[in-house]
Amino acid sequence: MDRLTGVFGGTFDPPHAAHFTLAETGRLELGLEQVFWVVTAMPPHKPHLPLTAIEDRVAMVKRMLRGRAGHVLSRADIDRPGPHYALGTMHWLREHYPGRRWVYLMGEDSLSFLAGWYRASEFVASCDGLGVMERPGIDLDWAALERAIPGLHEKVRFFQAEVMDLSSHDLRRRVRTGQSISEAVPLEVVEYIQQHSLYAG
Repeated sequence: MDRLTGVFGGTFDPPHAAHFTLAETGRLELGLEQVFWVVTAMPPHKPHLPLTAIEDRVAMVKRMLRGRAGHVLSRADIDRPGPHYALGTMHWLREHYPGRRWVYLMGEDSLSFLAGWYRASEFVASCDGLGVMERPGIDLDWAALERAIPGLHEKVRFFQAEVMDLSSHDLRRRVRTGQSISEAVPLEVVEYIQQHSLYAG
């Protein structure tokens, strides 16, 4: 039987508890053997966003996942040239890990504007499923989504997870202003941020 594997992409600048909650709940609820955390080196939808160096973001994700069974760092968007679209990520994963079935994890807010993703229909076709965490206040226009991406609905599996009011942007601001982020980020990641003076401004 093919191995069912989750794909969870992001800049993870820094990775935090809400990221892990989505990935772990998706793993458990959807019966995933593993979740691959794909650290996006060059996100095409954020071309002007100043990002922390990819080496630092990879190091933080490694620390985030240390000792957490079922979660592994993927180099899908590190060992290939950018820009890094999700379609290219899926092609890379299928080439390097044959014999697996892939479920791409995202929030319901991302699903709502999936039609705007690069070659969206091809991306959805490249996935065996889409694992979507429900978010309050999102009103999906399924008719419009299906017109843009025929067959989308049958690929989607929803799951519920604890909603956490966290964002990497806010955590960077808190570090910059001298506030603690220890309730949202593992100690190993906090120590790395401090040791490398990340987000200090």
